[in-house]
Amino acid sequence: MASSAGLLLLLLLLLLLSIQSWAEITTDPEAVVCAGAACYTAHRHKLNAEDAQLHCSKKGGNLATVKSEEEAQHIQGALTQLLLLGAPLPERQNKFWIGLQREKGTCSDSSLPLKGFSWLGDGEASQYNNWYKEVKNTCIQRRCVSLILDLSVPGLASSLSKWVDGPCGQSGFPGSNIEGFVCKFSFKGMCRPLTLGGPGQVNYTTPFQATSSSLQAVPFASMASVACEDGDEGRPHYFLCKEKAPSVFDWDSSGPLCVSPKFSCDFNNGGCQQDCFEGGDGSFRCGCRPGFRLLDDLVSCASRNPCSSSPCGGEATCFPGSLGTDFTCHCPPGYQLDSTQRDCVDVDECQDNPCAQDCVNTPGSFRCECWVGFEPGGPEEGACVDVDECAPGHSPCAQSCTNTEGSFYCSCEEGYELAGEDGTQCLDVDECEVQQGGLCDSLCFNTEGSFRCGCLPGWELDTNGVSCTGGPTSLGPPSRSPLGEDTGNGDEGLQSSATVPSPSGDNPEATSTVAPSNRRPSLPARVPISLPPPEMLAPSETPGVWMEPSTHHPTATTGHRESAGEDFTAKQSDQGTDGQQLLLFYILGTVVAILLLLALALGLLVCRKRRAKREEKKQQPQSAADSYAWVPERAESRATENPYSPTPGTDC
Repeated sequence: MASSAGLLLLLLLLLLLSIQSWAEITTDPEAVVCAGAACYTAHRHKLNAEDAQLHCSKKGGNLATVKSEEEAQHIQGALTQLLLLGAPLPERQNKFWIGLQREKGTCSDSSLPLKGFSWLGDGEASQYNNWYKEVKNTCIQRRCVSLILDLSVPGLASSLSKWVDGPCGQSGFPGSNIEGFVCKFSFKGMCRPLTLGGPGQVNYTTPFQATSSSLQAVPFASMASVACEDGDEGRPHYFLCKEKAPSVFDWDSSGPLCVSPKFSCDFNNGGCQQDCFEGGDGSFRCGCRPGFRLLDDLVSCASRNPCSSSPCGGEATCFPGSLGTDFTCHCPPGYQLDSTQRDCVDVDECQDNPCAQDCVNTPGSFRCECWVGFEPGGPEEGACVDVDECAPGHSPCAQSCTNTEGSFYCSCEEGYELAGEDGTQCLDVDECEVQQGGLCDSLCFNTEGSFRCGCLPGWELDTNGVSCTGGPTSLGPPSRSPLGEDTGNGDEGLQSSATVPSPSGDNPEATSTVAPSNRRPSLPARVPISLPPPEMLAPSETPGVWMEPSTHHPTATTGHRESAGEDFTAKQSDQGTDGQQLLLFYILGTVVAILLLLALALGLLVCRKRRAKREEKKQQPQSAADSYAWVPERAESRATENPYSPTPGTDC
């Protein structure tokens, strides 16, 4: 029984706490600021972010967005009003939820203004931000943003509150220093505040159930309650904010409110916006200054020129209507009206492809550009003409240049290949290395842009410039030295090589003057080697090697190379014998010197060993046996007889 009574008491206590909490929410003071097309309400109640959003959404709004500095100023005004209501806040960093959140599983991004967070409601990103410190880099927890209202900082109303992120809180645990939240409600338009012509009180009730008597703009569909002090026995009058025309919002009333003959125009200018004119019987009426006209409410004034208030924005120009009551906005060339019909946006002319090649859109216009490799042409040449990169004096290629439409390409002569990062240089091809000795039967010599073949001693270069023929079957010296005696003709020992196409050439029209022979003579040894040019080998040519130069390119391009080869061969025949003898002398002299050094070293080694043995004998001490002499052994026939023998003369 006692336990059930205790349980009942606990349930009753929880019910009372819930009723008290709901009463605090419903009676919680709130501050309201309306401007532009939205209203902002600041609430002082400790809720977690989810419950705060639920509270705002039940009234038709969301937790507030702060997408611009102007919007931040409106919210700061609501928070400043909130400080005047209820008990004072502690002097610390009090926090109020706004509608900036990041869901669980979404990581922060420091490169973005919102750091990976998004606004509730539309989710549209914005560039404006006012972070207090760097956000926490986490992806495993839902994070919510709040405004810091620091009461210890002077000038609170003029300074904008900073943003800080943190946990979104739980039911009953809103979070550290959370004191309330800010809601935002958007509307299609606003009405002006009502002006009283006599003593009275105006209270506005908004669609989101907020009441206030000091709104600077009243949202559409709001109700105004007017209670005049004089007359009508204090009975209130009600007015509704309506949309009387597209984008035109006003009250369903006419004439000044709470008019009193006792005060006439002396109280609040009779409720008139501009001029107040009194009658003789205590009555009065409102009027407007020159250039303005009285509106339907008989209180407000508007310019007779509807464009005087500059209703068109940006590049748009305002043109008044024929009756002076309406206007239209016009845009300059290159622009068009936006959806509001009051501002201009740029027209992208490039969508119609007005240019021959590239089109670049600019504000209010566009410009045409040419592709790379083209340039603007003259009046009779067209919009863009090809640039001749191969023009004389401007060619980027080392050898041949071929111009193409919008570009070019480089090529090289036979015996060269393209090189360089941009493919404009030509590099000599080492035919002897590329073909690995397959070009010549014996010796191969690379030259600038070509190559030459040579033969071993006793062999002669065939007319095809590749094969070696007519030689002996051994590597012995020939019966007649190829560099031998002068027989009256200094060129007798040279063979004229045939002109054949280069193996690395790409020109299919280049043909051989003399077709190469397929016959392969039985050479003493096949030596498919690649050697440096003849002028580098001449001073140190190997003895007994006979080389015949051979060109493999047309005589028109390599004639100077053939003459160079003939000079090399003639010079080699004169210097070959002397060079061989001199090399032999160098070798013999080096061998003799090495042998003399070895003999000298061996003699020194023997002398040192002998000297060491003599010194060792001098220092060695004499042993005790050196003072004794060995007794010579007796012969077996003279051995001592056994005295113990029973029969002398015998052993047994």
